[in-house]
Amino acid sequence: MAKKKGKKRFKLKHLIFCFLFLYVSLIFVNQKKLMKELEAKKMHKALEVEKLEKEIDGLNKEIKNSDSLEFVEKIARDDLGMVKPREIIYIDKNRDTNPFRTFKKR
Repeated sequence: MAKKKGKKRFKLKHLIFCFLFLYVSLIFVNQKKLMKELEAKKMHKALEVEKLEKEIDGLNKEIKNSDSLEFVEKIARDDLGMVKPREIIYIDKNRDTNPFRTFKKR
């Protein structure tokens, strides 16, 4: 009878060891998955930061050039719709339906 108890305990130890091994393995796999997700978020944020830095540089250049006459003329024409004296404006009626348009609407 003593041998049977020893075998049952031995099997129970193996079973506990297997469950413990599976638990630790699952934790390890979940940690790896979480690390990959965090690394992807980090890369996405780095790209976003780079994009914003380029935008800031462009705005800083625009601020530096804001005193020039070319800048004032550009703003007056684009944003305010002003024209020079005796200048003729042509309006393309098909402009909104043109599929080959390369600029964005504001």
